Amino acid sequence: MERLTDHRIVLVTRRTRLEDLIRKFNTRAQARFYVEHLGADFDDYELEHQCYSAQRDICLAVLARLGNVSEIERSFLPNFLFRPDDTIVVLGQDGTVANTLKYLSGQPCLGVNPDPVRWDGVLLPFQAPELIEILPEVFAKRARLQAVTFAKATLNTGETLLGVNDLFIGPRSHTSARYQIRHDGKLETQSSSGIIVSTGLGSTGWLKSILQGATAIARAATSQAAPDPNTDLPWDHPQLVFTVREPFPSRSTQATLVYGTINERMPLSLVSTMASSGVIFSDGIEADFLNFNNGTQVTITVVPGAGSLVTR
Repeated sequence: MERLTDHRIVLVTRRTRLEDLIRKFNTRAQARFYVEHLGADFDDYELEHQCYSAQRDICLAVLARLGNVSEIERSFLPNFLFRPDDTIVVLGQDGTVANTLKYLSGQPCLGVNPDPVRWDGVLLPFQAPELIEILPEVFAKRARLQAVTFAKATLNTGETLLGVNDLFIGPRSHTSARYQIRHDGKLETQSSSGIIVSTGLGSTGWLKSILQGATAIARAATSQAAPDPNTDLPWDHPQLVFTVREPFPSRSTQATLVYGTINERMPLSLVSTMASSGVIFSDGIEADFLNFNNGTQVTITVVPGAGSLVTR
């Protein structure tokens, strides 16, 4: 088959659990000893690795028939230079797609499910053999694209961080976060275990678990029925949702400004009063963070249409 594009196709992959263990323990035999010593099934690690490797090979073979291919492991994403005309294929899980999106600038991104039996794959609508059919549609700009809203944290130092699913603002470890929070003309001094800011894409993840837990606690504590929270928002929703985790009221701290929405006209602002260990990270990637210590100010805003996912 004649190649359909001179533009680059970037395949983003991830290490399997087995590869991570071998990196940690140096050999497969030592990795097996560690897993089996804990009573876990090492065969499952190997099966997952074999399946992922096989799907990776299929992806590379199909993509090579369509265009010029570059492969990158996801840990190198922060230092990879994407081109404006790149097409990105991500061999999942879902988190790998989200992590990839925040390093793009609107290039079409397509998620491939390496193991539909193992992973639900909300962001992975395609399987590897389907690339031969869907990518020509992408190149011809006939594929269905879904816009994705991002969250953006901007510090008074000029540093920024994007969140595709969510942002976490709080302590690095299991301690109290202390800060001033300003939203919709209200200002409070708070002590909590941190703040979650969720996008529409992330509304069925961390945000849902927090609200579900809060609802269940309220039911048990008050013996009153309460409806289950509906947090399922469209991926291009023009608003973000923030919630404060475990706010603690005291003589010097308040706990009323604990939930709300962020839009283009109404950002969320915080000033840290933590001496150390304050951080902001996104999408569960704790290694990629901003320091948020005493005096640091952060403004959380909406970035509509920042991502572009290929869907069915």
